[in-house]
This record gives sequence, C-alpha cells and structure tokens, in this order.
Amino acid sequence: MLYRRFGRTEIKMPVFSCGGMRYQQSWNDKDKCSDESNRTVESCIRRALECGINHIETARGYGTSEEQLGHILPKLPRKEIVVQTKVGPAADAKDFLKTFERSMSLLKLEYVDLLAVHGINNEERLKWTLREGGCLEAALELKRQGRARHVGFSTHAGLPVILEAIKDGRFEYVNLHWYYVFPFNWPAIEEATKRDMGVFIISPSDKGGKLYAPSKKLVELTAPLSPIVFNDAWCLARPQVHTLSVGAARPTDFDEHLKALAFLQQGQDPHATLRPIEQRLEAELEKSLGREWLASWHVGLPEWSKAPGEVNVFEILRLRNFAKAFDMLEYGKMRYNLLGKGDHWFPGNQADKVKSLDLSGALHKSPQRDKIPAALAEAHRLLKGDEVKRLGSH
Repeated sequence: MLYRRFGRTEIKMPVFSCGGMRYQQSWNDKDKCSDESNRTVESCIRRALECGINHIETARGYGTSEEQLGHILPKLPRKEIVVQTKVGPAADAKDFLKTFERSMSLLKLEYVDLLAVHGINNEERLKWTLREGGCLEAALELKRQGRARHVGFSTHAGLPVILEAIKDGRFEYVNLHWYYVFPFNWPAIEEATKRDMGVFIISPSDKGGKLYAPSKKLVELTAPLSPIVFNDAWCLARPQVHTLSVGAARPTDFDEHLKALAFLQQGQDPHATLRPIEQRLEAELEKSLGREWLASWHVGLPEWSKAPGEVNVFEILRLRNFAKAFDMLEYGKMRYNLLGKGDHWFPGNQADKVKSLDLSGALHKSPQRDKIPAALAEAHRLLKGDEVKRLGSH
C-alpha cells in the first residue's frame, strides 16, 4: 500500500480508504442485522487491512454501518487503524453532540481519529456549522476532550460554499467530490492544500461515473487500463489528493483499485500512462460535442436555486455530455433520476418542463444560451428512466 501524509493531521493515510456506505445491511438503523451481513462487513474490513487499507470510514447517516462496525472494530488493534465517522450539522449544536454520542455507542470506541461535519451542502448548513456556538465549536470541544482526534467536513456543495468552509481555517481536512468526470472542485483542493488540510475524495467510482459497470465505449477509451484504474490513477497522480474512498460491498471489491498502485510507486511517472488515455478521451469529447461547446458549456450558468423551475442546468448538461461522448447512459440515468428527490445532497429539478420555461434571463451570461434549452430537452429524453430513490447521505 502507498501512504500519504494527511495534511496537518500528520496521519499516515493509505491512498485508498474503506468506505462504509455499501457493505451495511440496511439504510434503516433500527433494522436487526443478520449474522451473515455482519460476517460480510467483517470480511470486508479484514480484507482491507490485509491490503494495508487501515482507514475505515462511516457515518451516522449510513444506516446500520456504525452498528455493524461496532462488532469488529473493538477486536482490532486500535492504534493501527484510522477510524472516521461523520455527523450531520444541526440548527442546535446540542443535537449534533447527541448524535455523536449515538455514533460512539454504536462503534464501541472511546475516540475516533477523524470526525467530519457531514454534508455542509448549502449556506444554511454552513451557517449551522461555522457560527458562534455552532457545530464546529462543538466538534472542536470533542477534540479538546480527546474523543475526536481531528475535525474536518464533508460536502456535496457548490464551490463557493466549499471555499468558505475551507477558508474558515479551523477544519483539518475535507471530504469532497473530484474526479475525471467532475474536475470542477480543483480550486477547493488548491485552497485546502494552502492550509495543509487532508484531502479525501468521495465516491470516485460511483458518483465518479458508475465505473464498476462501465459502457463498452468507455472501456475501449481507457484501455489498457480499466475505467476504475484510470480514474484512480488520474486522481492520485496529483499529490494534493491523499485518499480515495472505496465503497466495498464484498471483499473482492478492493481488487481492481489495487491495480492503480503500480502507476503510483516512487520512480514511476503515472502521466506517461495516463496522458495518451486523456488525449483519447478529450478527442472523443470534442468529436461528440464540438470544440466550442466543450470550451464554454459550463460558463455563466445559473445556480439551480436561481433557475426557472429550479432546474439544475449545470448537472444536467454535464451528464448529457458524458452520455453522448462516452455512452455513459446508465450513470447519467442514475444521477438524473435523483433530481427532484435528492434534497440538499443533490438539489434541483429535472428538465422535464424546460419547453414551458423561459430560461433567457437566467442564461444571459452563457455563451451557449441559444443552444442550452434544446440540450436540456435532449438530456431529458436520453436520461429519463426508472425513478431512483435516494437511499443514503454520501
């Protein structure tokens, strides 16, 4: 395993983390867990440790995940594992602390190495966190007590909210989205690096493209690497990125990710392998979408909350781009059909009513304003499928 210094936490962090959202039995934390499910969780954790992946992360919002980890974590050498849980912010910091206590009782630990304020996804949740007497102050008090060694945050927010949280200066690390199909949070990673913060990438293989079930075209474009290995190596080729979450549902789910290590060892230049693949991907994007569109589709778009009908214009166009260029239809459908039911985790609406909406005012700063309404309508035709219910909070 390859390890990186996790910013000023000084934790020796494996470049892959064992994510706790997918091996749990149920999203309902009141469900009784079966012996079989608990054995699966334990086998995932033991396999992770065999691979040198000693960072185990979970969250209060992950259903039975914490309870099931509580069966195995006390059996492990505490000083050799790095445990993170995440607790969502609340309007009253007392509720945040109450939830933290629930997490600790389920995990059966005296302390966690990393505690994240989970889901600083909008201005309201940012305010709950940063204000005087807010959740960050409560988390820092837990740090002073030794019950949380380091405090960070996780986010699905737009870039301005992420940057404001980072610039507050009190967080030691950040969990955020950034991968090949979503490079837009790079300024946040740069800002975190300036403050010597740890950088953890959320869901690079699921939210990052449903890469465990890739399209045939994407497989061909990333050859000789699999889409998972390409994306892992692409992210980790930047030393500012410290670890990627691997949401394992079974012990074998780590295997494909481990292949990326060969391109990251000392003396290796990962870009020598990645560059030809990146060039093929960029050429296909340009061929499918056009150079002018590719250069400016994202410029001057309204925030979803300021768009007519609260249409999430940016996200819909992004999904359309990859569906058209790389045949990433299943990924696009998975994400598109969460719109309208994703709450603050994935806000905004679909483009089903776009023909009846006047977008001209909202798009006046976009160089592609004349083409976007038709592109949104096309995206709806391409991606509207079976409804997806939001199951969790990652």
